[in-house]
Amino acid sequence: MSRLPLNSLAYALLQAARIDAAVFAGQSLADGLLGRVDPVARPAVQDLVYGSLRAYGRGDFMLSRLLERPLAVDEIRALLLVALYRIETRPEAVHTVVDQAVFAAGELLGGKFRGLVNGVLRNFLRQQDALVAAVAADPVAAAQHPDWWLAQLQAAYPADWQCIVAAGNQPPPMGLRVNLRQTTRDAYLVRLQAVGIEARPVGEAGLALARPVVVEALPDFAQGAVSVQDPGAQRAAELLAPSAGSRVLDACAAPGGKTAHLLERGEMDLLALDLKAARCRRVEENLARLQLQAEVRVADCAQLAGWWDGRPFDAVLADVPCTASGVVRRNPDAKWLRREADIASFAAAQARILDALWQVLRPGGKLLYATCSVFPAENGGQIARFIERQPQARPCDEEQLLPTAEHDGFFYCLLEKRA
Repeated sequence: MSRLPLNSLAYALLQAARIDAAVFAGQSLADGLLGRVDPVARPAVQDLVYGSLRAYGRGDFMLSRLLERPLAVDEIRALLLVALYRIETRPEAVHTVVDQAVFAAGELLGGKFRGLVNGVLRNFLRQQDALVAAVAADPVAAAQHPDWWLAQLQAAYPADWQCIVAAGNQPPPMGLRVNLRQTTRDAYLVRLQAVGIEARPVGEAGLALARPVVVEALPDFAQGAVSVQDPGAQRAAELLAPSAGSRVLDACAAPGGKTAHLLERGEMDLLALDLKAARCRRVEENLARLQLQAEVRVADCAQLAGWWDGRPFDAVLADVPCTASGVVRRNPDAKWLRREADIASFAAAQARILDALWQVLRPGGKLLYATCSVFPAENGGQIARFIERQPQARPCDEEQLLPTAEHDGFFYCLLEKRA
């Protein structure tokens, strides 16, 4: 139990360091690490966690030059990285950050590293100009991405890789999807303007906010008038576009954003699957808030015997597990948890899912393959290999969205099953 005040910077630094250390040990932010933080301090801690992980390549580079030898204590190393991030992003308060980081160090291991934390951070202030110059001269540190990740991007997008990297190092934009069963996009835009929230239309039901806001500030969010969803993710329902009354499968549904968007566009018989019960509960909660209905089941979509009743589907959404390389600014831990070999592992799993789901699609039906990746092996390469195995698959539409200031990175390929 920490003795630090919940509203203090020291408490936020301490909790952020503990979460970063857990990530360095192999845990994912998706495992609910932020849920362990007191709600009062959670926004401040989240800002430090996400910011320091996005900037990890830069911070680790500088820390390696500030320490005589690598630190054996992960939480102290993480505290230094979080403090360096805070110092660089809040230069007007550097001495406060140093002092608060020392207080935070006092809560770890009996406080025996307080002197080290104080010395390293003050040494950073003395050497800051030289260290920043050294970062700029080092391609990997400057890009704040692993070297293998950069190599993948450079090979696939020689003209765009730097823009992709720059987008991945920025906080993500906030997009909304208006529930067209309850209101129109233009009417909701007027409601946002009335409460001082600036936005502009994107896609058929989307709004891009000029600045992120808490969901409690969104008019009738609790009543289901609107959902938070990236405009790029909204392309899934727009591309699959099942006709009214269709039998539809969302094979990897959690947390339910794409499921809900499909249902908001029209009446259909929709089955949503996901591997874990907790994730299926999230789908059900989202549907309940939006006043929508679907059958939600815990199942492995690739194991047909466990869930399929033999009735074919008119449309299938296969939003498959992937490296999440297109949404890394929302999942900054992924840059450091992923390994290059994971691309092939995900691609193999994606192929199994595609081959299984192709069997449940009726002749003449359509399957939308979707990832939030920018790596070709999971996207265009995956589709090319699938068509070699399934010659009756006809590509109808394909989109590779690269991350921009407006949307994240996604890949979509709409496939029709020839009769």
